[in-house]
Amino acid sequence: MRQDARRLHANAIVVDCHCDTLSFLAEKGGSFEAGTKGQVDLPRLKRGGVNIQFFAVFVSPQYRGAYLRRALEQVDIFAQITSICSEKLVSVCNPSGLDAALAEGKIAGVLAIEGGHVVEGSIGVLRAFYRVGVRCLTLTWNCRNELADGVAENESGGGLTSFGREVVREMERLGMMIDVAHLAPAGFWDVLRLAQGPVIASHANSRRLCGHPRNLTDDQVRELAGGGGVIGVSFVPEFIDPVRPTLDRLVDHIEHLAAVGGSGCVGIGSDFDGAPRMVTGLEDAACLPLLTERLVGRGWQEADIRKVLGENFLRVMKEVWK
Repeated sequence: MRQDARRLHANAIVVDCHCDTLSFLAEKGGSFEAGTKGQVDLPRLKRGGVNIQFFAVFVSPQYRGAYLRRALEQVDIFAQITSICSEKLVSVCNPSGLDAALAEGKIAGVLAIEGGHVVEGSIGVLRAFYRVGVRCLTLTWNCRNELADGVAENESGGGLTSFGREVVREMERLGMMIDVAHLAPAGFWDVLRLAQGPVIASHANSRRLCGHPRNLTDDQVRELAGGGGVIGVSFVPEFIDPVRPTLDRLVDHIEHLAAVGGSGCVGIGSDFDGAPRMVTGLEDAACLPLLTERLVGRGWQEADIRKVLGENFLRVMKEVWK
């Protein structure tokens, strides 16, 4: 690996805004401290130079009737791993805790929820999740829920429901990051019209380069970026290219998003442990320095690489959190 890229990566703040490791551990088990059969664990986060890792609570729609219980079980897994690994990994939920973790050289773990169906139609449940440390909510998964329609419901034209609007307002009041990944287009535009602060798409790529419905159009990128939002590029091959989902093609996505919305709108949202395989070269969290090397090789300026690696998401965290 190029020494200049290695040094840059080691000195940068690296933020991964999405992994599904909690649901992976809930379903398949494993030791987060010693290693798992998945794509994220403590040793690989350290080797990958990750400073801040968002851990999503994802409950599959197949568990209808038990959404809240299964979500809380994953919240408990997060509490367990941050307790067991407390010398190297700490839970953070406010700017001061974040600054302290970074100053002490510990990985900051952020608790997030992927899919507003686990709130089960209750603002009180949303507030309870906030009290246990949740600081980011993906409003939908692919399906329809009480908040809005997901991308699998594109043809319905459905946007935010009245409850969804209430959730967005309450999230802003509390200081939670609003995540539009997986949201159907009508809901996306509703959120952008309603939100007062920056909005993120934690794991999505460019629709111009790959037509998958999970990706964002150039118009969506421009609007999200214009409000100070950030898009975390996903390493899932299906979101990169249907024919050649390579690491270089992923960098094409980063460059296109930056060309449309500016270098301040791009970050990392790997989606590790959310799919059985990732793009070759970024198979797990330990591989992240290779992304820096490719950006250096493309002639990116150091300041812009630092933004993509983590400074953009760090800015939103500090702006949104209370």
